[in-house]
Amino acid sequence: MCGIMGYIGEQEASRIIVDGLRRLEYRGYDSAGIATLVDGQVDIRRCVGKLDNLEKLLRDRPLQGAIGLGHTRWATHGRPSEENAHPHRAGKVVVIHNGIIENYLELKAALESKGRTFQSETDTEVISQLIDERMSEGLPFLEAARATVKQLHGSFSIVVLCDDDKTRLLAAKTATPIVIGLGKGENFIASDIPAILDHTREVLFLEDGEMAEVSRDGVKVTTFDGEPVERAPKHITWDPVTAQKGGYKHFLAKEIHEQPQAMIDTMLGRIRQEEGDVALPELDALGLDWSGIKRIYLTACGTAWHSCLVGKFLLEEMTRIPVDVDYASEFRYRQPILGPDVLLIAVSQSGETADTLAAVEEARSAGAKVLAICNVVDASIPRRANGVLYTHAGPEISVASTKAFTTQLTAFYLLSLYLGRQVGRLDEHRGRGLVADLVNLPSLVQETLTRSKQIEKISKKYGHASDFLYLGRGINYPIALEGALKLKEISYIHAEGYPAGEMKHGPIALIDEQLPVVVLLPKDPMYPKTLSNLKEVEARGGRIIALTDAPSPELDEVAWEVITIPQVNHLLAPILLVIPLQLLAYSIAVYRGSDVDQPRNLAKSVTVE
Repeated sequence: MCGIMGYIGEQEASRIIVDGLRRLEYRGYDSAGIATLVDGQVDIRRCVGKLDNLEKLLRDRPLQGAIGLGHTRWATHGRPSEENAHPHRAGKVVVIHNGIIENYLELKAALESKGRTFQSETDTEVISQLIDERMSEGLPFLEAARATVKQLHGSFSIVVLCDDDKTRLLAAKTATPIVIGLGKGENFIASDIPAILDHTREVLFLEDGEMAEVSRDGVKVTTFDGEPVERAPKHITWDPVTAQKGGYKHFLAKEIHEQPQAMIDTMLGRIRQEEGDVALPELDALGLDWSGIKRIYLTACGTAWHSCLVGKFLLEEMTRIPVDVDYASEFRYRQPILGPDVLLIAVSQSGETADTLAAVEEARSAGAKVLAICNVVDASIPRRANGVLYTHAGPEISVASTKAFTTQLTAFYLLSLYLGRQVGRLDEHRGRGLVADLVNLPSLVQETLTRSKQIEKISKKYGHASDFLYLGRGINYPIALEGALKLKEISYIHAEGYPAGEMKHGPIALIDEQLPVVVLLPKDPMYPKTLSNLKEVEARGGRIIALTDAPSPELDEVAWEVITIPQVNHLLAPILLVIPLQLLAYSIAVYRGSDVDQPRNLAKSVTVE
């Protein structure tokens, strides 16, 4: 959600910190700030809005120093304002923080009873006040910070700087990510890997309940209780060039067009076409008796939840194991029935989604097996799971998810094939057909992307509408939900997705001559029924935009616009159908002048509940 960047070395800290925060802009934020230490005094610059505003402030009032920290904030406690922007100072202590301190009101009241006054509305300021209070009682900086983090309840990652200590930064975390980059004569702290890739590829991940002392020459990791932690660094192989726009106007456009390659990357090394099977050695290594799994739960948030809805259709058809789908934010509160015969599949692009991580912990504590589908290697959710299926979509910079979604669908298809063969529900003959269809899919996606010019024209005809309705049936109903979500996320148009058969049970009241209705109409067993639903829309004047692989004169009679996609087996149709919906949302957002890559109020990685 928020972005964290820290630096200690020999270079100018402010430049490195701001550059790092730039690479975290995809996470979403509403204010920014930076602090550096020079001659025993920490100096701070903060502002509301984008990093451009902070850079302007730094041009007018530069910061010197080779040790510092910076932050981009997405408001949780307190409105977006300069006073609420990070870093927060109390006495000699300066803190930046991601996450939520659940007991901050109790801690704040105790501090106020000791005569301390607060300058912001945030929970973060409690941390700096607590550390400074401990130091005023005689504890050294490190011990004061250690005592403080043990008092905090909730999910947090923090970085701390002190006037009295020019030799180190302190970092600590529970449930919210922190990565430490290892350089030569310099070291880095960040909330995500892209922030430090230009400087180093050797990293350490802090685990929950750990603290790090980061100096120019090294990093010392301990538990909150002070016990030493030994952990080998990891080498990151990402290419920073993949995080650039590559000639596209927006990251979102680039990422939409990267989907054929992203799907290929997700399949690489996993296809056994001759055997009609899928190779997933990461799951083989678990040694599980898949026939002992009696129920599967899928859990996620937002777009990933839509992938789970499609995943339910795929898994149930190929394995015949019952599947339930839950919002991760609701899962643990409904007391789900869990045990050794249950498999929980947690889906998250970032691998840091707080609600999904909580669902994983709930399942593991009840003895269920946990499998993660994730894009980010070594993120928190994969580390907590028994096994992980990485999607290999590469960095996704735009807040609105596209290639992460289609690679999640690809992963679900692979997983369903794998489990179908493992439990004996799919024979080799059918498996070969399903694998062949998947192998052909990237070229069909590439062909579908050629509809972008047609969709751009459509967007200009309907981009002024205040509402949209999306309809689909069966396995494609979740794609109607995803299409509506994409439109509302980046264009700010109100949009709803519905099963086409449910339209007459309420939504039909909304249909008039001003309402665009986007209908998913592949040539599957539901085609005649969905076409009948369309005629109900047409009779009430609705402006029908149809997506189909079976154009016909009958469809032309009722639809205002027809967008065609290639034919594919019905289990892969959701991937092809979502491509035009992504393009439509993108084109309408551009037409309306929205901030396409960083829409208001949204964050890429939601690390608070």
